[in-house]
Amino acid sequence: MTPSHYIDGRWAEGQGNDCIVVHDPASGQPFTELMAASSTQVDQAVAAARRALPAWKTTCAADRARYLRGFAEQLGVRREALIALQMRNNGKPRHEAEIDLDDAIATFAYYAELAEQLPAKNRDVPLAAPGFTARTRLEAIGVVGMIVPWNFPLVTSAWKLAPALAAGCTVVLKPSEVTPVVELAYGQIAEQLGLPAGVLNIVNGKADTGAALSGHTGLDKLSFTGSNGVGSQVMRAAAAQCRPVTLELGGKSAIVVFDDCDIDQAVEWIVAGITWNAGQMCSATSRLLVQDGIADALLARLQAALGQLRVGNPQLEEADMGPLTSQAQWLKVASYFAVAREEGLKCLAGGQTLDREGWFVSPTLYVDVPQSSRLWCEEIFGPVLCARRFGSEAEAIALANDSRFGLVATVCSTDLQRAERVADALEVGHVWINSVQAVFVETSWGGTKASGVGRELGPWGLAGYQSVKHVTQCLG
Repeated sequence: MTPSHYIDGRWAEGQGNDCIVVHDPASGQPFTELMAASSTQVDQAVAAARRALPAWKTTCAADRARYLRGFAEQLGVRREALIALQMRNNGKPRHEAEIDLDDAIATFAYYAELAEQLPAKNRDVPLAAPGFTARTRLEAIGVVGMIVPWNFPLVTSAWKLAPALAAGCTVVLKPSEVTPVVELAYGQIAEQLGLPAGVLNIVNGKADTGAALSGHTGLDKLSFTGSNGVGSQVMRAAAAQCRPVTLELGGKSAIVVFDDCDIDQAVEWIVAGITWNAGQMCSATSRLLVQDGIADALLARLQAALGQLRVGNPQLEEADMGPLTSQAQWLKVASYFAVAREEGLKCLAGGQTLDREGWFVSPTLYVDVPQSSRLWCEEIFGPVLCARRFGSEAEAIALANDSRFGLVATVCSTDLQRAERVADALEVGHVWINSVQAVFVETSWGGTKASGVGRELGPWGLAGYQSVKHVTQCLG
């Protein structure tokens, strides 16, 4: 087997008990396999990160920025290979894989700039009391364990790696067992750039490897992106060590469409919000709230638009939407189709798996879905949209906020004062107004309620890997 773990600047074969079989979701067939890391190898990775920490956190900011720019440049050099690998391992259409790669490049470039500004972050603190001076130091929080999901490899890992390395942290990264090969590019780049051994370590594995990392006593912080079920386990592991944690978890986000909208434009935003990455997004706007005045016309056009989407193997044909990334996710979405039938939901489009090779489902629309429905309340993580009508602005806000999640939302209205007013009232971490889900590295990412703890991206992402120290001196 090909070495699939990057520990202390060297490649190693897995010594664990789990064999990870990597599939092409468009065919359902395996194309490679690797052995998981053992708990001993996780220990080795954490120990390597600990040894590397003193030198790395004191490396001058300009040098850390140079390495980060090197990651951005080398991702670009590997562009075609990484796009092809995401299409094969994730089932992403080419245009989606291209955007993912561009996002990862932009993230490393952005945090290279922030790294260069770090010396200015150490500043004097004015004191009201005479006879004392104080200053602030922002220091690396230490050794960070990172666990990333399968839906956006390269991207979610870049959102963690770039600010952590910029801050002077050393890291141990565990990719998802569903997409374990894409993130290995970061180890290859680290090796090529001559990144000091132990600064970046990558261990692949399944649940046992994740548990060994999240429960490791040698970490100073955990950063996790994934499901709420696993996130709660990671949070318990962090609590046992009384250490900080960043959690980017699930969502059940709303898209609110007022009756002054251009219907065709609204349909475009709705389709993008539920079918991008085959709906496998924590930010998928899977609850559609449409005002009574345009509900019938909009739902009819939306039904037609979903029916016209090209669903197929992006490696062989032009596709608007590819397959679900794993058989487990395909089975989960299929189970929700069964729940919808049991609940008697009205289906205007889709509602079924597709009888073809691979893990494909149809883009789906249910209408007049009651708030008590499991499909309205639970995160499905597939291209399944549930719609309800509303009459007033107040009703729309109440319906949108009636969720245990609070990640994102979209507001569609030509009345920009109303759109801003509604955006301010929504209990989420990010709101788009009259837009697709454009995510910029300069803005924060993260949610409220059960959607997580902490923020990624922007200066807030960097701050998550910094410890604040004050030095106070008596002048007397």
